[in-house]
Amino acid sequence: MRWALVKVCLAVTTMVVVAFAVPLGLVIKEMARDRAFSNAERQAAAVAPALSITTDRDQLERVVASAGSDAGMAVHIPAGGTSAAVDIGRRRAAGKDIATVRRLGRASTSEVPGGSTLLQPVALSSGEIAVVEVYVPEAEVSNGVGTAWAVLAAVGAALVVGSVAVADRLGVRMVQPAQRLVESAHELGEGQLGARVPEEGPTELRLAAVAFNSMADQVVQLLANERELAADLSHRLRTPLTVLRLNAASLGQGPAADQTRSAVAQLEREVDTIIRTAREAKPQTAAAGPGAGCDAAEVVRERMGFWSALAEDEGRKWRVAGADRPVRIPVARADLAAGLDALLGNVFRHTPEGTAFAVDVHNGEDAVIVLVSDAGPGIRDPEAAMARGRGSGSDGSTGLGLDIVRRLAEATGGDVRIGSSVLGGTEVRIWIQLDGREPERRGHRVRRRRRGRLVSTFNRPRSLP
Repeated sequence: MRWALVKVCLAVTTMVVVAFAVPLGLVIKEMARDRAFSNAERQAAAVAPALSITTDRDQLERVVASAGSDAGMAVHIPAGGTSAAVDIGRRRAAGKDIATVRRLGRASTSEVPGGSTLLQPVALSSGEIAVVEVYVPEAEVSNGVGTAWAVLAAVGAALVVGSVAVADRLGVRMVQPAQRLVESAHELGEGQLGARVPEEGPTELRLAAVAFNSMADQVVQLLANERELAADLSHRLRTPLTVLRLNAASLGQGPAADQTRSAVAQLEREVDTIIRTAREAKPQTAAAGPGAGCDAAEVVRERMGFWSALAEDEGRKWRVAGADRPVRIPVARADLAAGLDALLGNVFRHTPEGTAFAVDVHNGEDAVIVLVSDAGPGIRDPEAAMARGRGSGSDGSTGLGLDIVRRLAEATGGDVRIGSSVLGGTEVRIWIQLDGREPERRGHRVRRRRRGRLVSTFNRPRSLP
């Protein structure tokens, strides 16, 4: 906007300067010419009284010399009666031009080498017409024109520069509030809730700043209300959790009782984490720094050990592959555990009892892929299932579990895709980027996307026995 305003002002000012300076320069040139020929007419008029009295050559030469223009003035007296023609001074005009002026009886100008001449007719006492010729050099005609044009050019350039400077200041006054509005919008979008815009500048931008600040205040208030609501709802879970913990404590000993007590304890920890996070206004999941993260294989073994008891109760076959060696990933242990629990919970919740499932871990050079697959009926619309709050469309599906997994992967630069598994059901593929950058093609182990779909050259998971 700033440079557009400067360009428009430059074009308009240039056109105005040209429209006025060019005609004014031509007028100055014409005025200089008129001034030069007016001087020539005065010189010719000084000789006319002497010509009307006498035609004596000596007297006329003294008159011409006294006029101070003997080098540029000439007098042409025609022959008449017994007197011969008299020519005083140097003649520059052509003879036909002199004859024409004598015949017409009015002054005229003619072009000659180096300038022009003024031919002024004068009536003699004998009735004949003499012609006074005054030479006007070209330098005298253009005297002062160059200086005047230089002054006009300087004034025009000063006007153009001044107008550009004024337009630039106006542009800055208009652009700076807009830039501050853009910067504040970016800051607010990045989570800096204290970003505000100074309410200054043109009226329209002031109104935009007022609207932005009002919107930012509403966003802060809405987020505060949301945090309070999340904390309050989470706090309401403490009562049923207390009942569950007491009931679990009375179950006695055994693997099922231990797993139940462990699940209740973990649920209490998760609820406490949600309450603290909501109160402190901090995100639940943050990107792990250098050296942070967890062993994905260990987390997979631990969570599969937890879900295996329920799988045996429901007659489900299950398998874990690729979790026999450490696989380090830049994801917090609690976040990966929550993501796996969300996916495995979906398997148990949305597939019939007896449906087999598997978890495979593939460790690449720059990425780790975790596959959770099942032999269930599959998901009719994978894209809709990935939308937060939409779910797969079945009863009890909210879509928040897959959203947790998606945010976990995207925090590392990876992503999540839903497809068909070799078991015949759904396959959720979690791509965890190890270096936080977009994956590149390296060798034959990991390749990124082809036509928008995730492609891997890892071996497909083997079928369950």
